[in-house]
Amino acid sequence: MPNDAIADKISYYTFPSIDGGEIDTSHWKGKPYLVVNTASLCGYTKQLEGLQQLYDEYSEQGFEILAVPSNDFNQELGSDNEVKEFCELNYATDMPMSITLHVRGREAHPFFKEVEATTNFTPKWNFNKILIGSEGQVVGTWGAPVRPMSQKLQRVIQEQLSY
Repeated sequence: MPNDAIADKISYYTFPSIDGGEIDTSHWKGKPYLVVNTASLCGYTKQLEGLQQLYDEYSEQGFEILAVPSNDFNQELGSDNEVKEFCELNYATDMPMSITLHVRGREAHPFFKEVEATTNFTPKWNFNKILIGSEGQVVGTWGAPVRPMSQKLQRVIQEQLSY
């Protein structure tokens, strides 16, 4: 279920890219983007297909997705190369993806720490979704059961794209 309260703007962050280099969310300023903690061995892993569909559907309008593989729930493959190969071979992913990172706890990436401090939302499982609006604020958070192509998620994305 989305978090109805719109949070203050959050900072822009860099994430180490699974392809090498960095993904800098400041390049997405003025655009909505979805951050999703993923895992290759989870029952929700098939959502990678929906995430790629969502990316294909809206990326030309300025929407971005950042997949953040995490082993915080002990369901990720052993190396970033394995994760990259698994996602590309099984789901033909080409959306931005970070290396495997922590999404909760003391070692969480600073983005997830700030989202928690700002909204009290922390991933409770894999495939939790955090939508950053076109004005840089958290406009919604959803748990794993909400599919990427669900009408409720697409509706909020479309609202952000029409700003």
